[in-house]
Amino acid sequence: MTNVTPFVAPSRQPAQVAFDRLELNAILNLYGRLVATGEWRDYAIAMDRDAAVFSAFRRASERPEVQVVKRPALRAKQGMWALVGEGGAVLKRGHELSSVLAPLERRLMKLVEA
Repeated sequence: MTNVTPFVAPSRQPAQVAFDRLELNAILNLYGRLVATGEWRDYAIAMDRDAAVFSAFRRASERPEVQVVKRPALRAKQGMWALVGEGGAVLKRGHELSSVLAPLERRLMKLVEA
């Protein structure tokens, strides 16, 4: 009766990183407006242990045009949000999702003469 079973405490980090409802709502709202303009046609969501990625495609058979990446490990350093371009270059990084999505929002603005 001397068998000791080690008790493994649950880790403080979740099994995978995911977008919460408000974050996904903001991303899908922008995605829907860019679909309406004809720029995007498809999307994919990947959730991993250290990052969650929303990828937007012009066509389903191509590489993603942009990726919105949530990486909580970088929260204290550069900000957990990143906007990654088609070639893999980081276009924008920040602590707020709205500021990272701002370059995509500018695509939707059109100058209207009064």
